[in-house]
Amino acid sequence: MSVQIIVGAQWGDEGKGKIVDLMSEQAEVVARYQGGANAGHTIVINGKKYVLHLIPSGILHDDVQCVIGNGVVIDPIALLHEIKTLEDNGISIKGRLFISHRAHLIMPYHKMLDVAREKSSGKAIGTTGRGIGPAYIDKASRVGIRIVDLLDRTILEEKLRTNLAEKNVLLRRMYDIDGLDVEKIVAEYVEFDNLIDEYITDTTVLLHNAIKEGKNVLLEGAQGALLDMDHGTYPFVTSSNPTSGGACTGLGVPPTAVDTVIGVVKAYCTRVGNGPFPTELNDAVGEELRRVGHEFGATTGRPRRCGWLDIPALNYSVMVNGITDFALTKLDVLNDFAEIKLAIGYSVHGKRTKFFPADVQTLEKVEVEYETLPGWQCSLAGIREYDALPQNARAYIERIEELTGARVAMVSTSPDREDTIIRN
Repeated sequence: MSVQIIVGAQWGDEGKGKIVDLMSEQAEVVARYQGGANAGHTIVINGKKYVLHLIPSGILHDDVQCVIGNGVVIDPIALLHEIKTLEDNGISIKGRLFISHRAHLIMPYHKMLDVAREKSSGKAIGTTGRGIGPAYIDKASRVGIRIVDLLDRTILEEKLRTNLAEKNVLLRRMYDIDGLDVEKIVAEYVEFDNLIDEYITDTTVLLHNAIKEGKNVLLEGAQGALLDMDHGTYPFVTSSNPTSGGACTGLGVPPTAVDTVIGVVKAYCTRVGNGPFPTELNDAVGEELRRVGHEFGATTGRPRRCGWLDIPALNYSVMVNGITDFALTKLDVLNDFAEIKLAIGYSVHGKRTKFFPADVQTLEKVEVEYETLPGWQCSLAGIREYDALPQNARAYIERIEELTGARVAMVSTSPDREDTIIRN
């Protein structure tokens, strides 16, 4: 039996989908613990690409049970679309998908407010506009609507009337947008409940029983640790907790049950949207990383900002998540570079910083100290044994291990599921 957490160790888009899919071969339960349809996990199997936003990546394995936990905010339209897409591709989810009755719902007004606020803001955060932030705001304000509320049409209507009395005023007066109709939303969400009723259960009990029975359980996060509401580059963060601690609150799993935290880390850095990015490359090198790495958001299609691997940021992520092992992805994107740089330290006004800065103003001003390593300038295609890697590729990996104190246990050498090195 083991309970493992898979966490993004950077700003998201690290390739968690592939790693979770691969590790699901040994898992019996895979559970998603936070975020919403703003996440996009891409898996490539025999050349066919699957993009999942809400359903855990383990769904691509026939015998794996998949859980969407209480910490996730659920968009009915996105969920139903995802279920249909999987079924159209011959992937059965009957009896395998379980959704927490405590999970909060994204309502139409959440999406409208998300887009309106971003447009009217003088300092954009870079939201996906999918209503994630406003849904979490309502959750914290204790006015959110949960899946369990769909069971009683009267209660649902009362809550919606209360919420829309406020939301419609905001939409009309602040953003000049027509208000929403209660009866229409009630009808739509009651129908949604009818469609997903078979998947709804107490997932906390389900997970506790799985752990008690000695099953292998994988806890899957979305986004990345540096986007965490509490520990990320605030305010340029997501609206939930992608760090390993979020797995416990987002699923009802006690910390004492967790055995291992695996950090997924890209061989370089990327970031979508605004916010500090010390190693960002606004030059031909950055453009080459974007081109070769196909660095465009799975959810939004937006081009990702690219830069060299940031060890100070990675060490911070190791610390707050308790990461002991890394899954290193997209090493093959660096194939053609004659030299590869590693950021090994920050300085502010000439003084070396001891810790990852808490405020974005300082982080935006840091001077980055780099270490240059020789590239390997050859293809990694088909390499599935560590010793078969070029010497310079192994030297790069081992330098990351030396600087972070965490072991690189897995190495991805292409997007395909099979092209992964597992180090025993």
